[in-house]
Amino acid sequence: MAVAALVKSRGGQGPPEGRDKQVVIVTENLLKAFGSFVAVDRVSITVRAGEVFGLLGPNGAGKSTLVRMLCGILAPTAGRAHVLGFDLNSEAERVKAHIGYMSQRFSLYQDLTGEENLLFYAEIYGVSGRRRSLRIAEVAALLDLAKWLRLRVEHLPRGIRQRLALGCALLHEPPLLFLDEPTSGVDPRARRLFWDIIHRLAQEGVTVLVTTHYMDEAAYCHRLAFMYGGKLLICGTPEQVKERSGEQNLEAAFVRLVRGQGNFTARG
Repeated sequence: MAVAALVKSRGGQGPPEGRDKQVVIVTENLLKAFGSFVAVDRVSITVRAGEVFGLLGPNGAGKSTLVRMLCGILAPTAGRAHVLGFDLNSEAERVKAHIGYMSQRFSLYQDLTGEENLLFYAEIYGVSGRRRSLRIAEVAALLDLAKWLRLRVEHLPRGIRQRLALGCALLHEPPLLFLDEPTSGVDPRARRLFWDIIHRLAQEGVTVLVTTHYMDEAAYCHRLAFMYGGKLLICGTPEQVKERSGEQNLEAAFVRLVRGQGNFTARG
């Protein structure tokens, strides 16, 4: 199906009942190669407004490369994609201005305080004056950061750094948020609290695309896609993935899909 037709599509499983089904991300046979190595191999997905959409798979599956293309950081080798209505092949810079992006390494300045990091990112995103003060206060309240803001980042616990990095990505109130392995390396309690925040954002209308290699986090997504070796193996709600793979849990479903690549329809 052509990208233009997909943008207008309302079919398939979308966000919770009553949400807008508008498509905010659509890719068609998106491919990224580095020389002879194919990192993302003809991936086609759609993501709808208000969804928490998960990209799952082991390290090296191609998740981060796909996210960097969708953020306009990497140019696709082939294929097409629209993000928030912008064509990635010709309007990548416009995409960057309308999204929030949190990378794997929590791009924070270690020798600055939490507040100084927020002020720095507010300036980058063009958030100034009274709005800047208001947004920093709102983000600090949402993420329970107030008591940590005067400390330098190097002295913060990893779970707090995680929330601070998310706060930096939210300052300009983006309608679409990309979180690349945001819970990697944090303890289970911090992971669960972070997912609570993700769902709170989705309830407020933010669309969230999140990558993870933790199979237990798949159940937190409205829809999910399994990637392996750069390929999309399957896409659907957690229940659809289990039903179509014939397994009772998502970890077993992923193992079966990896062993039988090509036997399932991705349906992105």
